[in-house]
Amino acid sequence: MWLSDFEIVLRDRVIPRGAVRIEGGMIADIREEPVAEADISGDGRLLLPGFIDMHGDMIEREIEPRPNVRFPLELGIFELDKKLAGNGITTAYAALSFHANSSYGHIRSEEHSRSIIQTLVELRKNDLLIDHRVHARFEITFTHARAVIEDLLRAGALDLVSLMDHTPGQGQYRDVERHIETIARNNKISLEQAAQRVQQRMENRAQNNDAVDNLQGIAATARDHGVIIASHDDDSVEKIAIVEGLGARISEFPVTMAAAQEARKFGLATAMGAPNALRGLSYSGNLSAREAYERGVLDILASDYHPSAMLPAAIALAEAGSGGLPASVALVSANPAKALGLTDRGAIEVGLRADLVIAEHGRLPRVRATFCRGRQVYSDGIVLRFQKAA
Repeated sequence: MWLSDFEIVLRDRVIPRGAVRIEGGMIADIREEPVAEADISGDGRLLLPGFIDMHGDMIEREIEPRPNVRFPLELGIFELDKKLAGNGITTAYAALSFHANSSYGHIRSEEHSRSIIQTLVELRKNDLLIDHRVHARFEITFTHARAVIEDLLRAGALDLVSLMDHTPGQGQYRDVERHIETIARNNKISLEQAAQRVQQRMENRAQNNDAVDNLQGIAATARDHGVIIASHDDDSVEKIAIVEGLGARISEFPVTMAAAQEARKFGLATAMGAPNALRGLSYSGNLSAREAYERGVLDILASDYHPSAMLPAAIALAEAGSGGLPASVALVSANPAKALGLTDRGAIEVGLRADLVIAEHGRLPRVRATFCRGRQVYSDGIVLRFQKAA
């Protein structure tokens, strides 16, 4: 099948009006000019590599859209699958937490997260549109979750593990006063009540003697099973040195410029949220992804909590940085592929998977069609003009 008359974004340049041939789910040929009698004409629209999302928090909310309103696991996964395909994501890492007896309740309980993972692993064999993988988020203070994650690692159910510490006073919540205000607002409680909650969490962390052992144990098990390790919410050069020593390859959501710069010095890929990049600021007041990109210390964009931000964020950064579309599109394709060890995808190249996105600029960048392994998994029904039967 030929896709012709597209503005094709390669790793290092853009073909203004070219063509790509798909055969057996792989990219078989790339031409610098349109071809006659193509199966699909792009009329000059963008052709991008499929997006690789290393951190998406949406699966829990698809299953439990409101507190204690639970839908069947399969239904939630199917709906998320369609949503991701419609936003150009062809490889997605579902980020799941294990907060035993935490304020998150059932939605992030060990039992619930394990059930989601087991269902997702089973469905992805034959029933889903895109390639789904599992990103386990390990909060180092939740000792009981360690056994669950190590068990899942041994079973081969996990593809990425991130090491997290959300104790107020450091990391994402280093601004304690701002964190107290957020808790009060989100939970509709007084500032005094919120401050008590925060103080209790800080005291619990100080009394937790297992945190360091948990960190080292999970990291060792992940390394033993060849699973990539990421560090979450790095806020200092000292923390970067620690996590690099544990084998981390990715610093996701560094909260300070100093941490992002140090991560790059140590050879860690830096990942930040596409919503942050699109808006130009972090919702929690931390490092701006756009500033990080302009300073040359941003490698990867992840959907975080909003998959529709991936395409417009990449386009916005193309206009803000010096590398144009090849550099900004790499943030959602080639760069995460490299960091995650996915050697069969991430770029429009002969011999790689035909994971492709048809998009256009317009008033707001839009995904018009998505292909995963050469199979069309999404189309808005408007964009494609078929010149002959596919």
